Amino acid sequence: MHNILIVEDEPIIRSALRRLLERNQYKVSEAGSVQEAQEQHDISAFDLIISDLRLPGAPGTEMIKLAEPKPVLIMTSYASLRSAVDSMRLGAIDYIAKPFDHDEMLQTIARIIHDHQQSAALAADCDDESTALSETPVVDNSDIGIIGSSPAMQALYVKIRKVAPTDSNVLIQGESGTGKELVARALHNLSSRAKAPMISVNCAAIPETLIESELFGHEKGAFTGAVSARTGLVEAADGGTLFLDEIGELPLEAQARLLRVLQEGEIRRVGSVQSQKVNVRLVAATHRDLKHLAKTGGFREDLYYRLHVIALHLPALRDRGNDVVEIADILLDRQRLRMHKDPMSFTEQASKALQKYSWPGNVRELENALERAVILCEGTQVTTELMGIDVDLAAEKSAQDTADVAAEAEADADAQQLDASKLSLEDYFQHFVLEHQDQMTETELASKLGISRKCLWERRQRFGIPRRKSSGT
Repeated sequence: MHNILIVEDEPIIRSALRRLLERNQYKVSEAGSVQEAQEQHDISAFDLIISDLRLPGAPGTEMIKLAEPKPVLIMTSYASLRSAVDSMRLGAIDYIAKPFDHDEMLQTIARIIHDHQQSAALAADCDDESTALSETPVVDNSDIGIIGSSPAMQALYVKIRKVAPTDSNVLIQGESGTGKELVARALHNLSSRAKAPMISVNCAAIPETLIESELFGHEKGAFTGAVSARTGLVEAADGGTLFLDEIGELPLEAQARLLRVLQEGEIRRVGSVQSQKVNVRLVAATHRDLKHLAKTGGFREDLYYRLHVIALHLPALRDRGNDVVEIADILLDRQRLRMHKDPMSFTEQASKALQKYSWPGNVRELENALERAVILCEGTQVTTELMGIDVDLAAEKSAQDTADVAAEAEADADAQQLDASKLSLEDYFQHFVLEHQDQMTETELASKLGISRKCLWERRQRFGIPRRKSSGT
């Protein structure tokens, strides 16, 4: 029986929640404030703390630090996106608005406890096995489908095997060309969803005007050119895995819809008033710093925390030691077989160049270099020149690139800081409503923002945005 602490200063709400949870086989304790919770209970003994945001004395978010590493679910009757996001940024596992639906509360609690137990077990196992890597021989990684046996990759394989059987969301981070889709494919193939589809989407490759239709589908007549209904890619992944590559490029509107998929497990096609349930495991990848983007308004913070359940970092090729030689040998053989050429090998100079070159484009650049070499090679020896790499020039370019990247990052940070001041999440709401309310009904506005009409009305009141007479219903 799971042990839950309710921290709520309203006796009626506290009592009603307690009865609900006890009817569903939870052991429940109560407190009316953070101070009372500290004085009367051993907070570390609970599996979950449910705390109101506004409490007498210290705010409910203080429970996050006191309960760490136990999960804290924040309740708020001030159902503003800002307060919810602030809570999650401080470490809350999730939030729920009052008055809450009983089924929603029970589903949220069950999911949090299940996910937290899995994550805790995963972290413990990964720490134990990663520590043991230096003392054990390299294991076969053919089930992973990724080449490389460096310590960094061995540690990654351990995490992949632990994470794959779960349904937790995964965020894969790494430079372009490192093979993030291979990691996503391994997670899918080693999961219970392996026989179901894995749908891969490059968010940067779809025009912004089409991204919502592509992801969530549309009904006939939903917009100009929608001559028939279409199933979206999220719906196509039902029962399987949805891989969103370069998720940092996803527009804010699409992010709001994706958040609903993660929160409610349902989608609504563009132009439809009906929602439908979907069961997808989300794996996302990016080469960008999503945490920084979330703080500066370039990415939704609430979505970032939903995605960042498990983070896997894929090291750059230059940080993988002798893996570059191992990968090069396999890719060289693969390329020459594809082109029906005799066996080839690297000259001694080429082997050294492979290891000295920084490979800014990572495995993708290496693969392209070897394809070029096999095409141009007239014998059986692959030279540095055939691969088209210059180690000395690369070193100079790397130094210049480092300086350029630093300058670009500084400029980008300044621009994002400016953008953030212009477009916080609340500002985005106001901007969107003012820009579109002449063309959309209240129902359409609420749908696009991923909120209810009641919530839309409440925010209009709070921000002083009058409803246009021509906005319809």
